[in-house]
Amino acid sequence: MMGIPSSIRAVIDAGPFQDSWSSLAGYEVPDWYKDGKLGIFIHWGAYSVPAFSNEWYPRNMYVEGSPEFEHHRKAYGDQKDFGYKDLIYRFKGEHFDAVAWAGLFRRSGAQFVVPVAEHHDGFAMYDCSRSEWTAVHKGPCRDVVGELAEAVRAQWLVFGVSSHRAEHWWFFNGGARYPSDVRDPAFGDLYGPAQQEHLPPNEEFLEDWLLRTCEFVDKYRPQLVWFDWWIEQPAFAPYLRAFAAYYYNRAAGWGRGVAINYKNEAFPEGTAVFDIERGQLGGIADRFWQADTAVARNSWCYVDGLEYKEPVAIIQDFVDIVSKNGALLLNIGPASDGTIPVGDRRILEALGDWLQVNGEAIYGTRPWWRFGEGPTAVEAGAFKDTSRSEFGAEDVRYTARGKSTVYAIVLGSGDYGSVRFRSLGSAVGGAAGQVVKVSVLGYRGDVKWERDDNGLEVDLPVRLRETLPAGPMAIRVEVTA
Repeated sequence: MMGIPSSIRAVIDAGPFQDSWSSLAGYEVPDWYKDGKLGIFIHWGAYSVPAFSNEWYPRNMYVEGSPEFEHHRKAYGDQKDFGYKDLIYRFKGEHFDAVAWAGLFRRSGAQFVVPVAEHHDGFAMYDCSRSEWTAVHKGPCRDVVGELAEAVRAQWLVFGVSSHRAEHWWFFNGGARYPSDVRDPAFGDLYGPAQQEHLPPNEEFLEDWLLRTCEFVDKYRPQLVWFDWWIEQPAFAPYLRAFAAYYYNRAAGWGRGVAINYKNEAFPEGTAVFDIERGQLGGIADRFWQADTAVARNSWCYVDGLEYKEPVAIIQDFVDIVSKNGALLLNIGPASDGTIPVGDRRILEALGDWLQVNGEAIYGTRPWWRFGEGPTAVEAGAFKDTSRSEFGAEDVRYTARGKSTVYAIVLGSGDYGSVRFRSLGSAVGGAAGQVVKVSVLGYRGDVKWERDDNGLEVDLPVRLRETLPAGPMAIRVEVTA
C-alpha cells in the first residue's frame, strides 16, 4: 500500500473529492477555461543556454554519438568536467522581467499563462523545498514561477504551471553509462535517479513526485496544472488520483475553478482535461479539450535557427481547435537571458491584432452543431500540426453564442467577391430559425446577402481584406430562435 503523507491525506479525506476515479468523475471544467480559449506556454530553463537542438539537450548531451553530445564536447569539453550542472550556473536570466512578459501575454489576447515549473531536467523554476537545484538558489537566483504568478494575475489573466517531473526518473541515464558528472554522487540531487526507462518508478520517487506537485499547488495556487506523457505509467495511477483529489479539494477551498491536463489515457475521460501535443481533433468533441503546440516547428525552447510557423497558420489552427470545442496552449521560448525573441513576439502580436477584431467569434463561444466545411482535411492526432495543406476560401469554421448568433469564419486569405456558407442554407436543420442580419467583424458597413436551400451567400466589399488584420475573416450571422 502506498504511503500518502498525512498532510495530503487529511486534505483528501476532508473532501469533497476522494482519491478514486468514481469520485473524480464529478469534476467539471471551469467556465474561465471554456471561455478563454487561448493560453501561453513557456519553456524557459538552463536548456536555453546552449541554444542548440531543443529542450532535450540536457538528456542528449549525455547520449554518445548524438549531435548534442558532439556539440557539447566541442563547445564545453568532456561531460565529466563540464556537465549540465555547469550550464545551470551560466543560466542568469539577467533580463527576465515578469511584468513585461505578462504585458505581452495580455497583448496577445491570451487568457491564461502556463510556465514550466520543472522540466525533465529536474531544475525547478520555483521555490521547491525538496531540492537545492532551483532557480531560487542557482542560476537566476529568483523565484521565476512566483514572479510570473504575481505579474500574470496583475494583468487579470489566469495562472497555471506545468510539471514534467515524472520523466526525470530516467532522463539522465545516458550519463550513467560512461564516466560523466552524472555518476558523481555529489550531484545526485540534480541528476538522480537516472534509472532505465523500462523500470517503473519506485515508491520513493513517486512520493517525492506527489510532494513536489502538491507543494507548488499550495505555494502558487495555479488554476491549471499540465502534465507530460509519462504519468501514464501504471505505477503513477494511485498518485495521480491522490494529487487530483488534493488539488480539486484545495481549489474548492479557494473558491476557484481549476483543471488538470493529461495526455493519452493517463486519466479516465471526464476526470481532467485531455491534451493533444502538436495536433488537433478531426471533429467536435463532446468534452472540452486542449491542443498544445509551439511557435516553432523544431523546438519548444529557444535555440539558434528556430523554424517559425507563420502567424496566420497558427491563427487558422486556433480557429479550427475552438470550432471543435477546444482551447490552444501556444508555447514560446525565451532566450537564456530572459528576453523574448523577436520571432516569438511577432506571432503573439499578430494573434493579439486578430483577436482585437475577431475575439467576439472566439471568446465565450461554444461549438455549433457543425464545426465547419471545406475541402482541406485536418489529420487527427498528435504531432500532425504541420502536415495539413493550406486552408483556402472554401474552408470555413463555425462557432456559436447562444441560439441567436453563429460565426462563420473563413480560414483562407484573399479578396473574395462573395463567399457561400453551405451549412447555413435554409434547408439545413442546424441553422434553426431565420437569418435576420449578417455583418463582418471589424467592418462597419453593411454587406449584402442572400439565403436559399443551398447556403448563405455573402457579397463582400471590394478590398475588404485591407481593412482587416491578417488571418481568417469572421462573419456574424444573427438568427431568430
